[in-house]
Amino acid sequence: MLFMKTKLREPYKRFFGTLANQYRLDVIEILKEKPRTVMGIAKKLKYHQSTVSHNLRRLEECGFVFVKPNGRERIYSLNRETIKPLLILMHSHMDNYCSKVCEEHGTNRKRNAL
Repeated sequence: MLFMKTKLREPYKRFFGTLANQYRLDVIEILKEKPRTVMGIAKKLKYHQSTVSHNLRRLEECGFVFVKPNGRERIYSLNRETIKPLLILMHSHMDNYCSKVCEEHGTNRKRNAL
C-alpha cells in the first residue's frame, strides 16, 4: 500500500528537498544566531549574494524563514515556532543515531549549539 497519493507527496518532497541542500542548511544555521540581510548572510558564509538570495527564496517559500522589509533592505529571520524545534529534534536524532554511521565513514562533524 502506498504511503499517500503522488499529489499529496509533493509538499513532503519540497519540504525535505529544502533540507537536503548544504547552502540552505548553512543559511539556517546563520539565522539561528540572529536575523540578517542577504548581504549579512553572504558575508558571514562567504557565499555570493545571488547564491544566498536563491536559497533564501526556497526557504521562504517553505516557511523556514520569514522576511521583513526594512527600507531598501529585507531582513530574514528563522521561523522559531516550527523550524527551531524541528532543528533541535533533528540534531538530537542525528547525534543518537546517524552520528554512529558518520563516524564509521569519517564524515561526522560537530554542529553549533542551538
